[in-house]
Formats: sequence, C-alpha cells, structure tokens
Amino acid sequence: MTHADCKSLRWHLVSRLVVLQALMLTALVLTVIVVLWATGCLVSLEPEDETISVIENALTRDAAGAIAIRETPALVQQRSIMPELWFVVRDKDGHRVSRGNVPPEFARIGDALDQVGQARLGWNLGDPPRPTARMRWIDTTGGRVQILTGSGGIVPWQRLVLAITTIFLSVVVPTCAIMAVTTLIATPMVVRRSLVGLDLTAAEAERIDTDKRGARLTFDQVPKEIVPLVMAINDALRRLDDGFDRRQRFLVDAAHELRTPIAILQTRIESTEPGPHTARLLEDVRRLSTLAEQLLDTERLKQSAAPQSDIDLVEIAQHVTSDLAPLAIAAGYEIAFESSVKQAPMSGDQGALERALANLIHNAIEYGGRRGKIVVSVTASSVSVTDEGPGIPLSDRERVFEPFYRVNSGSRGAGLGLNLVREIVRLHDGMIDIQDGPNGDTHVTMFFGARQSRR
Repeated sequence: MTHADCKSLRWHLVSRLVVLQALMLTALVLTVIVVLWATGCLVSLEPEDETISVIENALTRDAAGAIAIRETPALVQQRSIMPELWFVVRDKDGHRVSRGNVPPEFARIGDALDQVGQARLGWNLGDPPRPTARMRWIDTTGGRVQILTGSGGIVPWQRLVLAITTIFLSVVVPTCAIMAVTTLIATPMVVRRSLVGLDLTAAEAERIDTDKRGARLTFDQVPKEIVPLVMAINDALRRLDDGFDRRQRFLVDAAHELRTPIAILQTRIESTEPGPHTARLLEDVRRLSTLAEQLLDTERLKQSAAPQSDIDLVEIAQHVTSDLAPLAIAAGYEIAFESSVKQAPMSGDQGALERALANLIHNAIEYGGRRGKIVVSVTASSVSVTDEGPGIPLSDRERVFEPFYRVNSGSRGAGLGLNLVREIVRLHDGMIDIQDGPNGDTHVTMFFGARQSRR
C-alpha cells in the first residue's frame, strides 16, 4: 500500500459526522412529530380537519340556493368511524344545515364567529369533561361557508406521510445541508490543529539516522489517542539500538580475536621454506589482516569522531604508496606516484586517511587484472588512485559504497573497503567519486574541503 492509498482521517471524520448528525436530526424530528401528534398539538394533522374536508366535499345547493348535504361515500365512511358525528354548516346569508346531535353549547355559537377564520373550541384543564369543537370558514363551489364539527376521527396515512415529507424537505434537509457544510469546513481545521503535535513528531522521526542512535520521539504535544503508537515506536527504536550495539560489540570482539591468529599464521608462513604457494599464502594472510583492520576501523569511526591535526596529503600519499609498492609489484603491477603540488596541507586524522588510501590501493591490486600500472595522484585538495583494470559498471558505482556489497560475487574481498573510505572522507567534509579513466580504466578520487564539486 502506498501513501496515496491510505484513508484520510479528515474525510473519514467528516463523512461519519455528517451521517451521524443526519440520523440524530431525523430521529429528533420524528420524535417531535410523534409527541405533538399524540398530545393533539400538531394542528396540521388534526383529525377534525379531515372531517371538515369530508363535509366540504358533500356540500351542495338546492334549487332555492339553500345548503344541502349529499350522502357521499366519504361521509358515510366518516359516520362509520365517528358514530356520534355532528356538524353545523351555515353561511352569512342565514342558510343553515346540521346533522347529528349538536351539543347545546355549540348550537348557535357559529353566529358569533363570523369574523374568525378558524378556531378550536374547548375547555380549561380541570373543568368537567365536555365536548370540544372545531370551526373553519372555507370557500366551496357553492360559496363561502362556515363548518363547525365535533372532535374525533382519524388522520389518513397519506396526510401523515405528506406532513412528514413536508417537514423533512423544509426542516431536516436544509438543516442537514447547513450542518454538512459546517462540518466540512470545521472538521479539517480541528483535525489539522489537533494533529500539529503529530506533525512535529513525524519531523523528529524523519531526522532519525542510523549513525545517531539513542533518538526517541517526544509525545508531549501528541494527541492522547496517538501516545500508545509513539511509545511503541520508541520501544522499537530501543530494541533496534540494543541489537545494533550487540552486533557492534560482536564485530569489534571478532576483529580483535582474529588479529592474533592472523599474525601467528603470517609468521609461520614466512618462517617456512619458500615454495610455489608461499607468495599466494602471504597475500591471502594480508587480505585477512586487512579485513580485520577494516572491521575495527568501521566500528571506530561509528564510536568516536576522528582527531584533527595538521597533515599533508602529499606526505600521506607518498608514505602509503611506498609501503604498498612491494605488494603491488609482487602482484604484477607497476606503481607510480604523481603530485601537482609540493604540499597539500589540511586538517584531519592522518591514520584514518592513510587507511582510506591504503584501501583504494588494495582495491586496485585486487581488481586491476594483475597487469598494467597503478598511479597515485595528489592535487591541492584531492588524492586519486587509477588502475588499468576492467572498471566498475555505472549501475554499481553507488552501491559499491554499501557495506558488504561486491560487484563480483566470486571476488575474495569482503565489500568493506569502499564503505570505509567513504565514511572517512565524509568525516573530513569531503566526497569520493568513481570515474572512467582515459583508457576505460578505473579512476577513484577522494575530494577534501567544503564538499567540492566533481572534477
């Protein structure tokens, strides 16, 4: 899974919050509707309004213009639902018609409500139980009439669905839209501010390097929910440090233990009668000795900074070339030293630089094809080693600096030489470069100073 495939916490929260808010608002509105309807406070769903609609559809005028009532199927059905159904219909011209047992309290009350469009007629709480009524003025095909009827009846489910849909479209949907937009704007801001501490911790993690062990992530500003993750990472870093220290101690101890038997072996070979394999055996012993020294040098570089003193690159290069000349000549090479300056002063660790140059010359001897010429060149700020071997493929020129990497798996080297050289050069604020020589050979240069550009 790539970084782009990971789910965004921000949009995860936004989507979940919007859905939760919509569900909660819907439940709230449904609860309010049910409560209002159950308590008789939801005017738009009063059953008396349904009764008035049935009566309205049954109204007509006779030939004399008086109000008449038709026995419509809806009116018959309403009477079956409300056996005690009563109503009074009148207009302002004095026409009146009534059906059912009209309570005396409401027999003539409609005359006093000519200026009132609609009303609910009832009693105060605590009064003896009495009938209630509903009055409305409506416009019909036969003119404007007043209908007064008693309470009771049921509300058709169609009207209930219509009322709920109307409430949802007019209240719930706009409110959900506003809440969604608010959440969409506010949540990313809240998440971003809440995760500022996590960004700082991530920046700390990016600065952790294998060469600087003991680093731990801070969680002072991390959200409480993320603290277990940060603590788990710190525990993992601690275990890695412990494992690295154990490996480091093992390598140092192994290298130290190898030096004594290697020295004894070299002494015994040198003291035996010279034979056809003596030179080769001595070369192998020197290779083992070099490997042990490389392991020790690698660990020394990781444990402490190189001591700085005034040194001369020309003097170092002459000294190392002179020491390794017999080994190069015995392996079938010519070896030469060149310098464009008499002195190349700098500040650094003389022993480390000698080991770095010795590693480059050893590599030239090992991989130069045992023919041709090895040239050690010095300028005011660089030291180069050139051989006439097959060279290093371009694709491998970065990887050869990795520990234990070898271009040819069949070679007898351990793959530590160039890694050690690079670390020593880095400690001296320099860089190492591999280029093809003029005749297709290998040209390795150590540049020193303020990270000089490649030449």
